[in-house]
Amino acid sequence: MNEALWYLSRATGVASIALLTAVVVLGVVTAGRRRPHGGSATVVMAVHRWLSLGMLTFVTVHVATAVAETYVSIEAVSAVLPFTSGYEPFWVGLGTLAVDLLAVVAATSWLRPRLPERVWRWVHRATYALWPSALVHGLALGTSDQPGLRAVTLACGGIGAVAVLWRLLATHADRARRDVVLGGEWS
Repeated sequence: MNEALWYLSRATGVASIALLTAVVVLGVVTAGRRRPHGGSATVVMAVHRWLSLGMLTFVTVHVATAVAETYVSIEAVSAVLPFTSGYEPFWVGLGTLAVDLLAVVAATSWLRPRLPERVWRWVHRATYALWPSALVHGLALGTSDQPGLRAVTLACGGIGAVAVLWRLLATHADRARRDVVLGGEWS
C-alpha cells in the first residue's frame, strides 16, 4: 500500500505541475494586452476555471499522499507551514508555500464577486510566485530516475517561461497611436 501511495504522490505531483502550467498560461493569455475577445474569451476563461478545479484536485491528492506515505516522513503540519518538514525542509517548504499561495488565490477567486477588482487582481498576481515555487519544488524532489517525469516538469518550465515573457513583452495593438498621443504637447 505504501508503494502505491508513493507512486500516486509522484504522479499527482507531475499532473499538478502540468495543469498548473496550463492554468497559468491561460491566465497570462487572458490578462495580457492581446487578450481574446468575444466568444473565444469566454471559452478560454471557462477552460482556465475548469483546469483550475482539476489542478486543485490533483494538488490535494498529491499533498495528502505525500503526508500519508511513509517512505519519507512529511508531517501534516508541514503541508501548511512552509519550511517545517524534517525531510528536505527547503524543497518541501517551496511546495508548501506554493500550496498556501494557491489556497489564497483559489479563495479570492471564489470570493471575487464580493472583492474589489484591485484586491482580486493583486492576490491573483501571487501566481507569479506560486508557479515557479511549485516548479522548483518538483524539480528538486522529483524522481530523478524517471526521465519522462523530469522532462514533463522541464517542459512546463519552458512553456511557462515563454508565456510570462510574452506577457511582459507584448505591446498594445494600438501602440503607434498611443505613442503619437504621448508625444503630443499637453497644454
